[in-house]
Amino acid sequence: MTVVDEVRAACARVASRARLVRVDEAAIPAYAAALPAPDEVPGLDPDAHVVAGPVADRIAFVLTLDAINFGSGWFPTIRKRDGKSGYFTVAHGVRDRFREHGPWSPAELAEIDAAGIAAVLEQDPDHELMALFARSLRDLGARVGERGGFDAVVAAAGGSAVALVEELAGWDCFADVSVYDGERAPFFKRAQITASDLDYAGAASFGDLDRLTLFADNLIPHVLRLDGVLRFDPDVVARIERGELIEHDSPEEVEMRAGAVHAAELICRERPDLTPREVDQVLWTKGGGAEYKAVPRPRSRTTAY
Repeated sequence: MTVVDEVRAACARVASRARLVRVDEAAIPAYAAALPAPDEVPGLDPDAHVVAGPVADRIAFVLTLDAINFGSGWFPTIRKRDGKSGYFTVAHGVRDRFREHGPWSPAELAEIDAAGIAAVLEQDPDHELMALFARSLRDLGARVGERGGFDAVVAAAGGSAVALVEELAGWDCFADVSVYDGERAPFFKRAQITASDLDYAGAASFGDLDRLTLFADNLIPHVLRLDGVLRFDPDVVARIERGELIEHDSPEEVEMRAGAVHAAELICRERPDLTPREVDQVLWTKGGGAEYKAVPRPRSRTTAY
């Protein structure tokens, strides 16, 4: 069983046992039918990502950004760029560094500290998130250095997104495994989205992108709740709407993420022209809309997403 098969099976198991966040399977057929065609699925925002220029730079950008593609639980406490979300604030900061100075080398990343990444992102170096970003980037730099560079990491996957995910899943900077009812519940959101982003950036070609699952975070469960696909316990909804943090690895948090992954699998059964990663891209993009931003979303402080 590959790591993505394990994610898929674990999320189905959690969804079948869920008590606080349930998939409304009756809502799936109509919801799936309303989703766009594959050629209408948005790609990466070219203003916030490196999607042109040398392939080596695009590979380095995706691996670097996705190593710190987390922190949504802290985003209300960081300085945002005008009109930008927390994610896009971080993405634009990394993009600007690449435009002005090129990629960090693995050796530079292996030595980066909180002050160094805070300066790039125009944040307070004492903010807790900056230390977590620096720790993840140091692990990335060490791992990439050991493997001969960013290009070598992708080349070693041999054109397989699953093989790349299996490699990244073993790195501390991409760790993402929860426990539910005493059993392992892996997600590997950022390891999987790295493979997808490399494809969207035109930096790599994989023949098995359809085997990836949806990339479970906090935003897509929010979209699916408001769209009537996920049914949250009323007490959980009340806590979210009061702005309370949801504890990472709590039953409700694992059920939110697993429910979203499993819902995407059910959607793709109804819409075999779509893959889970395309469903992810559609729903995550929807989450940037005003109607979704107007309602408080679940937030957890975790390095998983």
